[in-house]
Amino acid sequence: MAEFKRILISEIVVPERLRAVEEEHALAIAQSIVEHGLINPITVRSTPAAKGGNWTLVAGAHRLRAVEINDEPDIEAMVVEGDKAEAQLIEITENLFRNDLSVIDRAIFVKSYRDIWEQKYGKIEAGRPGNRVNLTELLAAEAEAGGFSQHVASRMGISKSAVERLDRIAQNLHPEVRSAVRGTPIADNQSALLKIAKMEPLKQRQAAVAFRTEPDLKKALALVDPAPALSSKQVEQGVLLSRLVTAWEEASEKTRNEFLEHIGLGEAGDPLMAAIHSEADSD
Repeated sequence: MAEFKRILISEIVVPERLRAVEEEHALAIAQSIVEHGLINPITVRSTPAAKGGNWTLVAGAHRLRAVEINDEPDIEAMVVEGDKAEAQLIEITENLFRNDLSVIDRAIFVKSYRDIWEQKYGKIEAGRPGNRVNLTELLAAEAEAGGFSQHVASRMGISKSAVERLDRIAQNLHPEVRSAVRGTPIADNQSALLKIAKMEPLKQRQAAVAFRTEPDLKKALALVDPAPALSSKQVEQGVLLSRLVTAWEEASEKTRNEFLEHIGLGEAGDPLMAAIHSEADSD
């Protein structure tokens, strides 16, 4: 059962996190705390044997940093029971509620949630007691058990198809691409991320390099996958077309009319052309 208490900041251990603390976001929270107080306590678990403190942060890194910015010695915290894996699940759950997560971050969090769940409880497969074939069913089962709120599915768009798309991105997107696009519009462009995730690893690494020099998605991908070379026949036909256009531009009106007659588009062979010429002459 969870309990609330004030804890010295110096006694809180902050583990490596999936989502790095953004200083600007922490500063904004710090200002809000000055004006309104800390509305939501951080979440910690008791770890007396941990090096550097008696408590380990589970959720609320930005709030903790904000209180540090305000030079407060302690902070209101909710103490929960659980091991490291359960703490990671809580952290991911809280982050999934954030509306400012990009598609790429949400994909990573959903995959991490599943990975940690499988490490703790076994692989998610059809027919296994206490397990589910997909994350949508898993979340619903957790909601029944009181772990994960039921409205996550509608609020976060975690339907079966949404999870499958996020999973494809997380499973197949090369780490170098993740690093290159983070903080750019591409990170929140699901169709673009799915397209890149389909590319072979070498192409993805080349794309990562391209993104660092060319922020435009189409231009960057064109550097990786340039337009296919024309065949000799296509080149030959292109040259002929260019010659025809040049010849037409240099031809006199009489020569043009003779050419149109030759291909059956002259006034005699085409009533429409005759009508157009007649109207032009009347003007």
